[in-house]
Amino acid sequence: MNDSSPTQDPEKETETETETETEIPQDHPRYQSLITRHRIEEGVDTGITSPQGLIAEGRGEAFDYLLGEKTTSSADDAARAAAALLLHAEHPVISVNGNVAALVPEAIVELAEVVEADIEVNLFNRTEKRMNAIADHLYDHGAQTVKGLKADDQIPGLDHERGTVDADGIGAADVVLVPLEDGDRAAALDAVGKREIVIDLNPLSRSALAATVPIIDNVIRAVPNITEHASALKQADNVALTTVINRFDADEVRERAEQEIRRGELRSS
Repeated sequence: MNDSSPTQDPEKETETETETETEIPQDHPRYQSLITRHRIEEGVDTGITSPQGLIAEGRGEAFDYLLGEKTTSSADDAARAAAALLLHAEHPVISVNGNVAALVPEAIVELAEVVEADIEVNLFNRTEKRMNAIADHLYDHGAQTVKGLKADDQIPGLDHERGTVDADGIGAADVVLVPLEDGDRAAALDAVGKREIVIDLNPLSRSALAATVPIIDNVIRAVPNITEHASALKQADNVALTTVINRFDADEVRERAEQEIRRGELRSS
């Protein structure tokens, strides 16, 4: 091997390979996908997301590609039911992990305001530094209160850090929105009687199967869509909200989403 070959300057390589959102052309056919990847990568650099979050994003992106990277009618039906469930809840909580904080911080804050829900950080790879980084990130995007730092309660059946919650947050919630998959935690929350709204691009995941309302959609579309439906339903009484909730069929939505994915056509990238 010839060791005399020129090497590229590391700082120059980083500068040329790292894109910012403003450098990604909006007419690129995969614009939204590239923006999403960039935000996850940036989150890793700032300590908000973990490297495992990149893998999770890639897995979800594959399903989204087959869905045509759009919100299907079944996902929209689920988003409306989710809005009704959050508005009807006595104590709704939105659970936030690193990927969610990196991808849709403003949308999470807006949804929490519309449905009067708490926001709580809950992580698989939990460290005090990362918890504070995510909380600060949410505050920077308009959150008034962020829970999860007290860590004074535990979800039964989860020995891992994912089971660590705030007693007056997820611990006391009757409805929990869990954006992005986490099968063990979804099952544990279901076991203690909490109703769950899960956003997951895989209709066959344990999270989607455990959910009261599974939304088979990309989180960047699903969260604003729930907010839009919640705003429309904001003045509805409990009878009307209950009707929306009771008419929702989770099994049907999962089946419709699965068929959409199986029929997915290859699209140019």
